This record gives sequence, structure tokens and C-alpha cells, in this order.
Amino acid sequence: MGLFNPARFAKEAVAAIKKQVQGRAIIAASGGVDSMAAAVLASQALGEQLLAVHVDTGYMRQDESTAVGRMLVDMKVNHHVVDASDRFYAALEGVTDPELKRTRIGELFIRVFEEEARGFDAKWLVQGTIAPDWIESGGGLRDTIKSHHNVGGLPEDVDLVIVEPLRDFYKDEVRAMARELGIPSSERQPFPGPGLAVRVLGEVTPERTEICREACAIVEEELEAAAESGLMELPWQYFAALLPVRSVGVHGDVRVHGETVVVRAVQSL
Repeated sequence: MGLFNPARFAKEAVAAIKKQVQGRAIIAASGGVDSMAAAVLASQALGEQLLAVHVDTGYMRQDESTAVGRMLVDMKVNHHVVDASDRFYAALEGVTDPELKRTRIGELFIRVFEEEARGFDAKWLVQGTIAPDWIESGGGLRDTIKSHHNVGGLPEDVDLVIVEPLRDFYKDEVRAMARELGIPSSERQPFPGPGLAVRVLGEVTPERTEICREACAIVEEELEAAAESGLMELPWQYFAALLPVRSVGVHGDVRVHGETVVVRAVQSL
């Protein structure tokens, strides 16, 4: 890792959270490496004054919310899982533009967190925002690559003070800190904050989302099994997406007409 010292930076992040947060806080815990690293650091800083909130948007991967809940228990982080899937499906009804999906999801996330914060009497919201999130979301001289739901997708009126202890770190540095903290998801492949909502191209109905969820599970299982058997190197990211087009295929001797699933697997440094 060169000059990067994950233990030292993790210790500094804990001290910074203690200094900034005066009272109760909640943290958005998706289960990815960024939010889990932030959750563990914030939990070390605030203890029972912190509530990790995992929101099941309906756009999670297969069994994701159950796995995240178990992970938070194992990491001894006080938490609550909120099923808001009906609200998210309603918010995206008829929406096909990916940027609008991101902003709608970002706003609804904040509204759910505000409700949870009021119930916990918290004034601070900790987020696992990292450097690429705000860089890619644009602003100033930066082009908008894509609006991350936790940055460019945030509404202007947020009734919480946002705390971002990992804001200046990059993914490889956050992974190093996660390994230092003993977080099980430290090597997990990247997964977008809006979840399957941006992997289902076109309108995101519950039915189309379920198709994408099952396809993603199959892709992950097959590639991970092949890598474990030594047949291939596990890619940096691998998933399925559902296209808003219909194609002709054959099942046995029968001609079928259905939506198209594509597989994307990429290697990256």
C-alpha cells in the first residue's frame, strides 16, 4: 500500500468523528465496503449513540438485506433494517432516465433517514462517501460522470448534518482500512447505491427487478464457482443487466420472445 497506513488513518477517522458529532447519529449502511467501513469507525467513535440504518429499497441483490443485518450483528454495530421497497417502487413508477432514477432514489433515501433520525433523536447522518463519489457527481470545473445518490442525488433541504469520514479516500484505501477493521465485505465487488434500479434499463417494475435480481445471482454464483475451481480469475466486477428490448430465442423446439439479459464482467485496477 506504499505510504498508506490503514491503521493510522482509521484511528484518525475515529477521532474526527468523535470531534465532529456531538450527540446521537445515524449512519446509512448499505452493506458495501464503504458504508461498512464508515459504520464500524462511527460505531467505535460513538458506541450506543450510533444507529446504523439499512434501507431495503427493493433493488437489492438476492438476500442482501438479511446478509447485511447479520454482518452488522457480527461487527457489533447497533442497527435497524427498514423495508421501504413499496415507497421506492412508487417513486420510480414510469421513470426510465437513469439520472432521474438516481436523484429520486437519493431524495427518498434522505427522507427515510430523516424519519429514522427523528425516532432515534439524532441530528447527524454519517455516510460512506468516498472521493470518486463526489468527483464523478460533478460540480465546479468537474463534469458530471454520474450523480451518486449520496452526493449529486441529495435534495437541497436535508434536515440532518452530514458527516463523511471517508470523503478523501479512494476505494483501494478504504478496502485496506476495512481489512484492518476485520470487515467481511472488504473485498466485495462494487455495487451501485441505487442498486438494481440502474441495472434494469427502462422502467423499474417489481417484476423486471426480480428478473434482474435472479439473473445477477446466477452470474455471481457461476463466475465465483468457476474462479474457485481454478478455471478463471474472478473479475473485478460482474453482474447481469436487463435491457428494455425484446429478442427472439428458442426453448427446446419452441420459438420464444422475451426481454434480453446481458452479462457484464470487467477486470480493473
